[in-house]
Amino acid sequence: MGEVAGAAGDGTPSWDERLGWAYGLISDEPDERAAALRRLDSGRKVADEAQARASDAWHAARALGLDSAAHWREPGFRRAREECDRLKALVLPDALWDGGRRGDGGTAAWAGLPYALLFLEWEARYPAEWTLHAKAWGTKEALVRDLAAPSVVRDPLVRDKLIDLIEIVVKRAHRCKDRVYVSAARAVDGDDLRGRLDRARQSDGPWARLHAGYVLWLLDRPELPNTRHVWRTWLAMDSAP
Repeated sequence: MGEVAGAAGDGTPSWDERLGWAYGLISDEPDERAAALRRLDSGRKVADEAQARASDAWHAARALGLDSAAHWREPGFRRAREECDRLKALVLPDALWDGGRRGDGGTAAWAGLPYALLFLEWEARYPAEWTLHAKAWGTKEALVRDLAAPSVVRDPLVRDKLIDLIEIVVKRAHRCKDRVYVSAARAVDGDDLRGRLDRARQSDGPWARLHAGYVLWLLDRPELPNTRHVWRTWLAMDSAP
């Protein structure tokens, strides 16, 4: 679908107007999270129905035998697509699929940046709810990679949030695409991160000890890729007597 504008001023609702409710997804209060989840589920249902209508309109336009450019401009399809875009901009993860973070200013200037961080924090803190209501592994991976860019981690708020997320992730059992957080760890490497990883490595949690040890080992070896082969090599070294 098309790019969704992220700033007010041209009649387009701002990110906060569209998605401010989503902060309830990371609330410590169960009732607030439940209310946000209900709103998300309702919004996604409406957006999915609009997606189906846009798909039907696309096939109807195709049946007219138009060339490619005229096909995309066909009024019925254009209206259905614009409505679908509008509704998808109201829910996660769909709103994060716009082209903003790949625009001229990149992720650092993207108005949706706070909601990218929110989406990742939701997955880290409440993984079961995230998986049930908005599972999007590819989006998770792409957002972590984009946020780990040097121009983005210069923002202290982004840097601090990524460090928080890395700490949460290394303490739990591995989940799909968690491996991408190694690139984030390398991007925000420093005393704060290493102190947290070192404490996790010395904790009672088996996952924390394992994952934190591996990340610290990789931080000391920036030339090594984070591959399954490297992971198995480290495991063999770590378990050796």
